[in-house]
Amino acid sequence: MTSNRPYLLRALYEWIADNDMTPHVLVEAGVEGVDVPDQAVQKGKVILNIDPAAVRDLNMGNRFLTFNARFSGRQFEVSVPVDAV
Repeated sequence: MTSNRPYLLRALYEWIADNDMTPHVLVEAGVEGVDVPDQAVQKGKVILNIDPAAVRDLNMGNRFLTFNARFSGRQFEVSVPVDAV
């Protein structure tokens, strides 16, 4: 069977957004394939706001979560393996 993690992530995202709350993800920054700004990492983890107003081009696939966002005023393409969430 495939992992249920990406399906749960998408379902929770939709439920949180539908209830007018701000969706965030906690990411293990040390996992291979995680591409986030170094300055955002604290104690090996990073909390990312994935609200539609905060990110562009959000894609929650079965293997990766990707989007574009600004960090300290600079554009950054974030890529996170679903297993790191």
